[in-house]
Amino acid sequence: MRRALVTGGAGFIGSHLVEALLARGVQVVVLDDFSTGRAENLAAWRSHPGLTVVQGDIRDPGVLARLTAGVDLVFHLAAFVSVPASIAHPLVCLDINAQGTAQVLEVARQAGVQRVVLASSAAVYGQHTTLPLHEDLPPRAQSPYAASKIANEALAQAYTQMGLPTVALRFFNVYGPRQRADSPYAAAIPRFVERLRSGRPPVIYGDGHQTRDFVFVRDVVDALLAAAQAPQAPGRVYNVCSGQGVRVLDLLAELYRFFPKAPEPQFAPPRPGDIRHSVGDPRRAAEELGFRARVSLAQGLRATLQAASAAS
Repeated sequence: MRRALVTGGAGFIGSHLVEALLARGVQVVVLDDFSTGRAENLAAWRSHPGLTVVQGDIRDPGVLARLTAGVDLVFHLAAFVSVPASIAHPLVCLDINAQGTAQVLEVARQAGVQRVVLASSAAVYGQHTTLPLHEDLPPRAQSPYAASKIANEALAQAYTQMGLPTVALRFFNVYGPRQRADSPYAAAIPRFVERLRSGRPPVIYGDGHQTRDFVFVRDVVDALLAAAQAPQAPGRVYNVCSGQGVRVLDLLAELYRFFPKAPEPQFAPPRPGDIRHSVGDPRRAAEELGFRARVSLAQGLRATLQAASAAS
């Protein structure tokens, strides 16, 4: 791998991946529309000779063709990522995620890219009573966002048959430094941390007994790099997860260790499209990619809070 394109490379996960690639001597081209990504996420590498950052839209085939020329590998992370927002704006979600991914795959195929690694989501599973969730379970979309990710996986498999090797990674609940609390797409951990730090009660949607599989962003980067190189991976789908289900109440209990004087949580009705229980089966990724999540929740939360304190 000498040169890689990272769509969404100024975002939360993308910027961590860009750093890892540059540290390995890979030349990196970032394409980001900066709707949720931020230039400061890449500030430490701004003057690096191996980094090129371009503001643009993945649905623009001209921009994609120009940036994909000479690229060995594409990491496709740009996406419309909010379940509630996808219910409010389904056509926008489907246009960005499904149509945008189709553009990325087609341009990559025409450019002769060696492999595309794309971000999917645990949302594709929907409500299943079988836990942990494994990759052979049938998808059950409960939101336009989940439906768009199912479509992306199908597109990736079709393009693999057309000669463009692809790998899809189903991210579970990713957290870590640079995850924004002020975004409409913010996930539970940054929202909780922001409110606890400001002395306000965190808000739990539902009763707090719902479970999530939290995976630290540095582990996710390791999974992306492994998927880029594993010889048996093309055409396959993999969970990127810890394999541990954590109740939202237990997550908050862990956070209260860092904020012992914070107020008790408030409860609100469940949001449309939210899934009750989500815990992934990590075995396929371990066996075929050699990937295992190694950062515990306590370690990851500590690193996240330390980074937030350093930035403030």
